[in-house]
Amino acid sequence: MFVIIGLVVVIVAIIAGFLIAGGNLVLLLQWSEFLTIGGAAIGSVLISSPLSLLKKIIAELPKAISPDHFTKKDYLELLKSFNELFLVAQRDGLLAIEKHIENPKESSILSVNKKFVQNEMLRNFFADTMKVMLSGGVPPHELEDLIDTEIETFEIESKPVPASLSRVGDSLPGLGIVAAVLGIIVTMASIDKGAEVVGHHVAAALVGTFLGVLLSYGFVNPLAANIEHNIENKIRVLQTIKACIVAYAKGNPPVIAVEIARRTIFSDERPTFSELENYVRGKS
Repeated sequence: MFVIIGLVVVIVAIIAGFLIAGGNLVLLLQWSEFLTIGGAAIGSVLISSPLSLLKKIIAELPKAISPDHFTKKDYLELLKSFNELFLVAQRDGLLAIEKHIENPKESSILSVNKKFVQNEMLRNFFADTMKVMLSGGVPPHELEDLIDTEIETFEIESKPVPASLSRVGDSLPGLGIVAAVLGIIVTMASIDKGAEVVGHHVAAALVGTFLGVLLSYGFVNPLAANIEHNIENKIRVLQTIKACIVAYAKGNPPVIAVEIARRTIFSDERPTFSELENYVRGKS
């Protein structure tokens, strides 16, 4: 929502400022400049990005507009479900939770947290790690190393997405200059056609520079930063899940495991100790 609001604010501010200065909006509709800059930008992405990265970029763009961030309520549901699951394991043994791990969507405990079970990456991350624990014979420190490896792989795999968009954003002012230079070439070729025609071509050339700078600093680079924040939030959820599993694997009771996990949550979404305690006990 805020991404859409931000885009609207940028567009309205630019148009309003241009109109107040006495500009004519028709002058900004230089389709040749749009084609030159847009085509060159898309081409540069195709040159610099393998197919797998292009797919990730396309997949992340809608998520930037409608991010799937975990809220405080989502974290409370997540930690409560883990607490209940580990209580069953503590009471009846690890094999008692195998059915919940094999099919989290059908689990009477895990399925309560809709955002968790509907997110394939998070669901598989938790289930696969718990299956390793259920198999036995894996010391807690090795289990922690295994989880760290998966988180590191996800981070390495995800970071090129905003980095690639950021490179495109950084190149747009330069592409705007390219479009402007092409416009000046056209202008020089038309210099014998009168001041009006020359002025029109100069205005079109300047629109190229304007578009390049605007697209870079007003749209593409902020969008890349937004995607980077989304990735960081996903990593934080993975870290929270990791902390809870490792704490329990080290022999801590469920209530301590979820408390350790709670402290990994960013302060904006982190519930207090009392909030978590009350939620786990069903008092809220």
